[in-house]
Amino acid sequence: MVRKRVLIVDDHETFRDAARDLLEAAGFDVVGVAADGLQALVEVERLMPDIVLLDIQLPGLDGFAVAEHLAARASAPDVVLISGRDAVTYGARVGRASVVGFLSKRELNGASLAGLLG
Repeated sequence: MVRKRVLIVDDHETFRDAARDLLEAAGFDVVGVAADGLQALVEVERLMPDIVLLDIQLPGLDGFAVAEHLAARASAPDVVLISGRDAVTYGARVGRASVVGFLSKRELNGASLAGLLG
């Protein structure tokens, strides 16, 4: 089985570290992290991850804008939006976003991420 390569994008270092530990323990290969939307776009180009775990509320470009940029790429990674808030907070924007799905940060674990990816 090939380990899925993940880029974690979140502006909180503590969350990035915890998510990295959690996902690596579940068999994912975390290849990098980014703290804001612009850095996320640079890191996707550099690292070519399979999955981008993408916080919605970021400095600069928010997660929705980053997801749209990534969806326009020829080889777009699977994007999963995350937030400390529930999806209903964002209304229909989550459903319209070019992403695989949404997870609240408290629901994040290897099984929930794998379940969204199919």
